[in-house]
Amino acid sequence: MKKLLHLLQFCFLLGATAACAQPLQQKKVFTRQDTLRGSVTPERAWWDATSYTISVTPDYAGRRISGSNELQFKVLSQGTRMQIDLQQPMQLTTAVWNEMPLAVEQDGNVYYIRWPEAPPIGSVQKVLLQFEGTPRPALTPPWDGGWIWSKDQLGRPWMSVAVQGLGASAWYPCKDYQGDEPDSAFMNITVPDTLVAVANGRFLGKEKSGSYTTYKWGVQSPINNYNLVPYIGKYVNWADTYTGEAGLLNCTYWVLDYNQSKAKTQFSQVHQTLKALEHWFGPYPFYKDGYQLVEAPHLGMEHQSAVAYGNRFANGYLGKDLSGSGWGLKWDYIIVHETGHEWFGNNITAKDIADMWVHEGFTDYSETLFTEYFWGKKAASEYVRGLRASIQNDQPIIGPYGVNQEGSGDMYYKGANLVHTVRQLVQNDTLFRNILRGLNKDFYHQTVTTQQVEQYIAQKSGIDLSKVFDQYLRTTKIPVLELKKAGSNLQYRWNNVVPAFNMAVQLTNGQWLKPTTDWQSVKGTFGSQIAAAPDFYVTTEMK
Repeated sequence: MKKLLHLLQFCFLLGATAACAQPLQQKKVFTRQDTLRGSVTPERAWWDATSYTISVTPDYAGRRISGSNELQFKVLSQGTRMQIDLQQPMQLTTAVWNEMPLAVEQDGNVYYIRWPEAPPIGSVQKVLLQFEGTPRPALTPPWDGGWIWSKDQLGRPWMSVAVQGLGASAWYPCKDYQGDEPDSAFMNITVPDTLVAVANGRFLGKEKSGSYTTYKWGVQSPINNYNLVPYIGKYVNWADTYTGEAGLLNCTYWVLDYNQSKAKTQFSQVHQTLKALEHWFGPYPFYKDGYQLVEAPHLGMEHQSAVAYGNRFANGYLGKDLSGSGWGLKWDYIIVHETGHEWFGNNITAKDIADMWVHEGFTDYSETLFTEYFWGKKAASEYVRGLRASIQNDQPIIGPYGVNQEGSGDMYYKGANLVHTVRQLVQNDTLFRNILRGLNKDFYHQTVTTQQVEQYIAQKSGIDLSKVFDQYLRTTKIPVLELKKAGSNLQYRWNNVVPAFNMAVQLTNGQWLKPTTDWQSVKGTFGSQIAAAPDFYVTTEMK
């Protein structure tokens, strides 16, 4: 999410939103540190993270934090050297197993922990990792991420983190790889008792010690490392329940004390959002942990069961409609988009961030589906087509694998329009909806590859979509439908496409064609304005 938000804000400042869609920090050359971060190294492969218990105490005045992560893991194969990620300048001070200090060796942003002997295969072990230091500060969160040291409007401390892409290892030691999520996680946050600390999942209680209070939180579902987040400020809260497909869902809302009144009005959209997205995607994936919407000192982020909100309690994206269609001002962009990530991004998580389109393409399309649920199919079509003006086609949506690098920021708007085009090919909205719901059911709480998602959609739709995905995900080329009239015949073919591209397409008169890269012909009466139907993300050229 953070890449898109940064780009959009930058573009709005320039007054040229449609011209911007390039993600930041796109590396062309990768280092050994990138490979250590983005791949399954031998020192990562032999163990599976099963639970984190993170304890953290921030020092607001000193801009430092200290704490520990009790990492529980299952031994998959023989190994005595464990890779733990913790980015400089943070420091891993000790690693303790069964009250025994373990040898630790640092290599840049990686620490190697040496075990005295290989733990038994199949056993579950715990290692206590203690850390301290000055975490990278977030300069313009959530885009330039890190630990956020902010103040509210009354000058009181307001803290959080935003580390998507940068990585959770910017502030706590972990296995910083999306392909291995802990099955549960707990967070203990110690703060001055003038403040309140909120985190993911359920509130488990608090303990007071002198002038400090430790707030305890926990999630019982698999969770992405970067989604684990503390929110610290002068919070107040209220709660309600949503009656959804899986029963009663506990919803809790946390805002700064002076924003409670307007927040209660704006946050009424949460139930609408849950209703629409459950219709399309299936039951909210985290009934066990509840749903929380938390005011944050940045625009927004999809922190699982503790969604970050900073959209100024107004509709649109900071009051603007990203599609230019008018429909984007009917609802709060951050509530809809970030809640959509609970299904795509949090329930279904890409193993490698090169496949982030699985998160962002489907979640961006959730905005279209929300619009359709309340205002109809025509409105939804106008919304998603309006997003095309911001597509850059600068580089492929899928990035390089194994080096912790996303692809193009087009994963949002182009990804949504790819999903919309696939929907046209399915030609059955009931089946299309069942595919979306099936993805969330069959990949429930799992990490996936793009190949798994592509193959699932092809199998359930009964359509060979391999060339369609290759075209839109792995190239920057947009298919060109070439048409020319020859008497009573219409000749047609695809151009600017991958080899063997043969995607079916509907014309504006309702007729379907199955073009290839070779000229074909069909008889009929065709007006001068004949073209591909606008819901297909293609261009038409009349020769």
